[in-house]
Amino acid sequence: MTPIGVRLVVNPREGGKGADMKVGEIMTPNAISVSEDAPVREVARVLDKHRISGVPVCDEHGHMVGLISEYDLIAKPNAVTAGEAMTRDVISVMEDTSVDEVRFLLVHRKIKRVPVIRGLKLVGIVSRADLVREIALTWVCQVCGDHERGRTPPDQCPKCGTPSGFEPTITPPIGEGAELPSRTCPTCGQELPVETPAPSG
Repeated sequence: MTPIGVRLVVNPREGGKGADMKVGEIMTPNAISVSEDAPVREVARVLDKHRISGVPVCDEHGHMVGLISEYDLIAKPNAVTAGEAMTRDVISVMEDTSVDEVRFLLVHRKIKRVPVIRGLKLVGIVSRADLVREIALTWVCQVCGDHERGRTPPDQCPKCGTPSGFEPTITPPIGEGAELPSRTCPTCGQELPVETPAPSG
C-alpha cells in the first residue's frame, strides 16, 4: 500500500548498463523533507538554504504524501501550507529499483528527482546529480586505459590483468544543488593555480 497520489514504480524495464546497480547504492539518504503543515515561507527558506528545487512532504508518521517544488510555490500563491501547495501525484521508487529505471524516468518524464521509499516511509531521494555522480565514478586502468564502473576498483584489470592498477575519475559534488564552481582540474583533480598576468617585456 502506498499513500494516495504517490505512484510506486518498480522495475518495469530490465537490462542496460545500470540494471545491476540499485537506487539504494546511489541515492542521497536522509533526504530533506517538510511536514504538510509547514508554512510555504518556511518551505521557500529550505529550498533557498539548501539550493534545491523541491522536497518531499511527509505526514506525522514519516510517510511521503507529496512533493513541493519551486514551481508549486510560484504557481500557487494563495497556498498557506506545504500540504496545500504540494503535488500529490508523485512518482517514487524503492531501494532495489534499478538505476537504469530511474535514469529512464528522469529523462522521459522530464523530472529532476525521484523520492525513494521503504514500505511507506521516505528513506532517500535520487536526483539527476546522483546519476551524474554514478556515471563519473569510473575506475581507469593506468596501464591499458580500461574503464570499469563501481564503488570500489577491481582487484585486477579484466582487460590486461594488472593488479590494483585502477585510479578513480573525478567525482562531482553529491546531491541536487551541489553544483558549485570548482577550481580543480577536471582531468587530474589538482587545484588550479590562480591565473596571473604574464610579465611584460
